Amino acid sequence: MFTAIFGSVEQGIIYAIMALGVYLTFRVLDFPDLTVDGSFVTGAATAATLIVLGYHPALATAAATVAGFLAGCMTGILHTKAKINPLLSGILMMIALYSINLRIMGATTETAIGRPNVPLSNVDSLFTIFFGWWGNLGIDTAINNVLISIGIENVPKTWGTFFIMIIVTFAIKIIFDRFLKTEVGLAIRATGDNDKMIRSFSANTDTLIILGLGISNALVALSGALIAQYTKFADVSMGIGMIVIGLASVIIGEAILGTKTIVRTTLAVIVGAIIYRIVIAIALRVEFLDTGDMKLITALIVVVALILPKFFEKRKERARKAKRRAERTLTSEQEAKQLA
Repeated sequence: MFTAIFGSVEQGIIYAIMALGVYLTFRVLDFPDLTVDGSFVTGAATAATLIVLGYHPALATAAATVAGFLAGCMTGILHTKAKINPLLSGILMMIALYSINLRIMGATTETAIGRPNVPLSNVDSLFTIFFGWWGNLGIDTAINNVLISIGIENVPKTWGTFFIMIIVTFAIKIIFDRFLKTEVGLAIRATGDNDKMIRSFSANTDTLIILGLGISNALVALSGALIAQYTKFADVSMGIGMIVIGLASVIIGEAILGTKTIVRTTLAVIVGAIIYRIVIAIALRVEFLDTGDMKLITALIVVVALILPKFFEKRKERARKAKRRAERTLTSEQEAKQLA
């Protein structure tokens, strides 16, 4: 059980990067971007293909991020320049990326024909390179010995992925937080809140939307590239339902930690992504559920995450109203006594 939850936490930290991208479009820009399902695979496909072709994993990951940025920018161009509905522009780009991703992975074959998946079992990735250095530190042995001494028998093989992804994800979070506080970041936030107002200050909202979508999908593609290297394969169908997972992470995090500040909200998104993966792992250990039920479980989690905050808010509101009525009743009684 411990190793299953630990693996879910590792994946949750990686998926949190994707969730930050979803947060940027859906919450900051107020743009329903469905490109995510395609750009996630674009990141995975680009990184996997370049690694198989012999490029360094760091360069492959950077190229995957750029590919995601370009995909997001294209969605923005379809909406702002071609005047296509936001939802439809995302759907069109998602459909186009399916074929593009097949072509990208097909570059690993001699004929360059579309290929549905690329295995990474026999090549180096960012994680395997890092593990070569991490294994000599002896940190895994020290932590596992402590866990065994307190009665935990099934311990992880390595803690390297956990620590490196904590550092990477929070570094991205800090950069993301600071960006949203810059002049451009504030303009993007204002565009999502009130585009007419920001246009009155001579800001080019089209450019801001394109930039915001580009950054969002760059984060999504980066997450896809890291997931491909973590799981040692890239598959054309690995992005199905990714937008729902991202939204679930955002909604769960906001329900738990709130949204008072940008720093707190982005932290909530990361926490939400981790909690989501843990809930999925626990749910799949129930006897009558299997991996085919994952999408159903995801939908139920989102429904619960949407309903519970409203339920608790209504309870608080009723409690506040009851308190005010009690105060008014007490005041009325005191006034009546004084008049008597």
